[in-house]
Amino acid sequence: MNETHDSSPKAEPFSAAKAVAAGIDFAELQVGQHGLFWNEYRPEDAACRIWHWRDSQAHCLTPAGFSVRSRVYEYGGGAFCLTDDAIVFVNEADQQLYRQSLKGEMPVMLTSGECRYGDLRFAHGQVLAVEEQRDCHRLVAIDLADGARHVLTEGADFYAAPTLSPDAQRLAWVEWNRPEQPWTATRLMVAERVSGGGFAPARCVAGDAVQESLQQPRFDERGRLYCLTDRDGYWQPWVESSDGLRPLPGLAADHGPAPWQLGGCTWLPLGQSTYLATWTEEGFGRLALCGDTVEEFTGDYSRFRHLAIDEHFIYGIAASPVSPSAVIAIERRTGQANVLAGGVAPLPVDQISVPQTLRYPSGSGEAHGFFYPAMSGEAKPPLVVFIHGGPTSACYPVLDPRIQYWAQRGFAVADLNYRGSSGYGRAYRQALHLSWGDVDVEDACAVVTHLAERGLIDGDKAFIRGGSAGGYTTLCALAFKQVFRAGASLYGVSDPVALGRVTHKFEGDYLDWLIGDPDKDAERYAARTPLLHAGNIRVPMIFFQGELDAVVVPQQTRDMVQALEQNGILVEAHYYADERHGFRKAGNQAHALEQEWLFYRRVMALAD
Repeated sequence: MNETHDSSPKAEPFSAAKAVAAGIDFAELQVGQHGLFWNEYRPEDAACRIWHWRDSQAHCLTPAGFSVRSRVYEYGGGAFCLTDDAIVFVNEADQQLYRQSLKGEMPVMLTSGECRYGDLRFAHGQVLAVEEQRDCHRLVAIDLADGARHVLTEGADFYAAPTLSPDAQRLAWVEWNRPEQPWTATRLMVAERVSGGGFAPARCVAGDAVQESLQQPRFDERGRLYCLTDRDGYWQPWVESSDGLRPLPGLAADHGPAPWQLGGCTWLPLGQSTYLATWTEEGFGRLALCGDTVEEFTGDYSRFRHLAIDEHFIYGIAASPVSPSAVIAIERRTGQANVLAGGVAPLPVDQISVPQTLRYPSGSGEAHGFFYPAMSGEAKPPLVVFIHGGPTSACYPVLDPRIQYWAQRGFAVADLNYRGSSGYGRAYRQALHLSWGDVDVEDACAVVTHLAERGLIDGDKAFIRGGSAGGYTTLCALAFKQVFRAGASLYGVSDPVALGRVTHKFEGDYLDWLIGDPDKDAERYAARTPLLHAGNIRVPMIFFQGELDAVVVPQQTRDMVQALEQNGILVEAHYYADERHGFRKAGNQAHALEQEWLFYRRVMALAD
């Protein structure tokens, strides 16, 4: 049945609205001669705005009517950069570049047309950017003075991270071609400046001889080139040498996430084999200055993003198990962390469910994640299994108001980094190759057994939920296993073949890697298509879908709902006319969270 939004339960101490309102997030922190800047998302209006830290206060620079967000490769990133006396940003509505001075004037359009821009960098009077024109991608330079556009390179399917050396004589970038993804195989390219101002034909520094994923190229002040590569099993820092790349001293751990978005910064070379970096150990983030010795600055935080550094401070976006995302400044001399924006917990610390590391056997291997105990004190509470999207993404042990919403209502939560997730090395990340809908489902089911055997949950009251790719895993788990009492699919994939026909270029070959060739491996697709096996689902389901979703189109959800209704299964579906892939409006997010909880409560009441 199709529900409307005209009913709501009695307000709870920690309501869905409060959980969503606490979901303020930050991105793309940058430091320059005029101070510290970052991009800030607020759920109440779903807008992203640039903030400037000055005079010991945060000041919003983005005027009403603008939102700073790129849609290149659909996932965006790198939506603004600092210039000598201004910022340049991508406006969400038209995807064009705008220049805004730091004196309060209105932004002025720098580009116009049908192209989209992302991964912005400023150097020597020009803005370097990834340019997207329908399904064609290239690197361009836009003159800040008059908006004149210059093509730097084209011909590859995808580009990322255009980076200019301090003397402007070397241009580096990452590129890759279909059918690869940026986390499977890329190339690090360099072009040398020639007389007249242009660049010579590029040469490949790494990525041709071996299959490796390279990301985040950087130059130090002396013009030496560095990058992260996973050729030794983890994304670790390497530096250019006379015979290619050589590793810097460091730990065997991932120093970066899967690059779904452009513009990430999880490490910075400082010269003399010294670098600032964050990495993960058992899913928990660490932060340190690394080299011959390691000077750690992790403190109480468990995740770090978008790093920057100056003479006195290390800056970053950080979160901990008891505090949400915040912009922080860490004094290099004392290690003292100062919160500049965000970081306010929506609950008292003693009421927060703190994540515990999960590492459990599954199939022929093992899987990872985090367990959040219910706050009700019940000996064996019901369980909600969270399945992240991607699927080559990750969850982190930080304060997530959505998880706390469930913990406050007497549910334990297992937030999974199933095999195929990033943060545990290349081999773990590659585990989903041709195995999507199989090993991820195995891991989702195995965690219920693992927790039930230890007396931490009631194994007969386990629920599963996921969005996008996580919705696919959810549907497969319900169709092919008999473990869960009910499930929730948020804009989830029910028919991967249909998805492959309409998906965007960035993910155009991803399904071939995850499942196989739709023609040659038709039997495998049929065996792992939840829509074709809807008759196997014997438990209630609830669906949430944006009507403007161009990634997982609404018809996928409607087809699945119809199939379940025809089989007599209890099913609810909620459609949001103003949402795309992933809900951004606070009211819709709160409604979906609340309705999911009410649905599970109804299911348990019917069983009792």
